[in-house]
Amino acid sequence: MFKDLFHKKKYATIPSGQPRTKPDIPEGLMSKCPKCGNIQFSKEVEKNLKVCPGCGHHFRLNAWERIAITLDEGRLVEYDADLESVDPLPFPGYANKLEAQKKSSGLKDAVVTGEGTIGGLPVVAAFMSFDFFAGSMGSVVGEKITRAIEQAHAKKLPLLIFSTSSGARMQESILSLMQMAKTSAALAKFQGDGGLYISVLTDPTTGGVSASFAMLGDFNLAEPGALIGFAGRVVIEQTIRQKLPDNFQTAEFNLQHGQLDKVVHRKEMKATLAKLLDMHSVKGEIINGG
Repeated sequence: MFKDLFHKKKYATIPSGQPRTKPDIPEGLMSKCPKCGNIQFSKEVEKNLKVCPGCGHHFRLNAWERIAITLDEGRLVEYDADLESVDPLPFPGYANKLEAQKKSSGLKDAVVTGEGTIGGLPVVAAFMSFDFFAGSMGSVVGEKITRAIEQAHAKKLPLLIFSTSSGARMQESILSLMQMAKTSAALAKFQGDGGLYISVLTDPTTGGVSASFAMLGDFNLAEPGALIGFAGRVVIEQTIRQKLPDNFQTAEFNLQHGQLDKVVHRKEMKATLAKLLDMHSVKGEIINGG
């Protein structure tokens, strides 16, 4: 009887040394939102223009993804497609990194420029891409954007630039910093003759890009939650010896403090751009001089 009371339960044992099998889930099938942590099917997120259905977080888009949802039928007559960065200084390891970036991103540099239509209205546009060297501005980025501005000027077309950048490309040193002045000077001539420039800042837009052409639009728009600023939070806090607000350098913070004209949801961006272009047009042609 006592033997029955103290009878040990039998448990199944897993043989040691045998690795546990992982679920066979194809890579890229699921996406995790960095803001709310929700895990969703990647295809569902893509159908939603890469905006989290749960919290509205805007995932980053590369240049061609942005073109596809912005221009009519996703069609772009590309400018300067063959321009590529070189190693002018030469900077140790830079040439190899450029080749690696080209393979990983499928781009030749961090911006794609060209001509298309939005709502049937013609526009010269530039689309920066963070997946090429973190959207850093080197000589080619500055040159392509300057040429796009000059094309808009010569053709009397409006100019649209989607910015995303970590700033100047350190491997090109002063040559990179010069692009700030070059792009700004071209914009001054274009806008001085009445050219319409719409700037859209996306996550993140920082450094030399935010300190030059990105903030010089006749209309400065941004996507929700986009990080927009020059120096980083830590650098600023150490410099001014003050704690910054939690929402500092967000699109909403910049809007509240007069740095932006409007924060526009990605689903509404194309319609907003079309409306702005239409407001400045007569019979399908853009009015120079606003």
